[in-house]
Amino acid sequence: MSERSARRTDDRAEAIMRASLDLALEVGYAKLSIEAVAARAGVGKHTVYRRWSSRGLLFLDAVLNLSTDGLSHPNTGDVVADLRETMTKAVDLLGRPPWGPLYQALIGEAQHDPEVAAALNQRFIEPQTADTLARLKAAKDQGELAPDFDLDLAFDILSGPLYYRLLVTQKPITHDYIDRVLQAVFAGMSPRPHAR
Repeated sequence: MSERSARRTDDRAEAIMRASLDLALEVGYAKLSIEAVAARAGVGKHTVYRRWSSRGLLFLDAVLNLSTDGLSHPNTGDVVADLRETMTKAVDLLGRPPWGPLYQALIGEAQHDPEVAAALNQRFIEPQTADTLARLKAAKDQGELAPDFDLDLAFDILSGPLYYRLLVTQKPITHDYIDRVLQAVFAGMSPRPHAR
């Protein structure tokens, strides 16, 4: 494939993904169709199907193509501050369009499509989880956390309330709420003084 042909293919893929996001925001993911996406992007539906076997996989690529810069954890030596910074960036991203409603729709689709669920886990959830666990492990190694604390459980406890609000109650996730979650979790994660 020539460079020009490759660029045209990439431009076409970008147009298709942009069209899927625009339509999902306009009519909702439930009403999104490959035919409508193809028409909006100015391509035939076979062009879409050559690259994506389902609307769920197209939508997954489109959503994950959006920028998630800045979601990696810093390591300043203060695990609570570092988690607060990353969690705040994440909820700010998910709390507004286009990411918020699109990510909610993607999570919904993953409940019904095992292929989308597996790809979402592999490409987004697992890398984010690994980054958080690495930051927690560093904090544990540096003595900021109790040596016997279960890091996998800590991750679940930190992320659970955020997903609960985002997907179930749809209450806003404020910076104050993040502080309350961190305070509740880290009261039990801090090293305990030795009993005398």
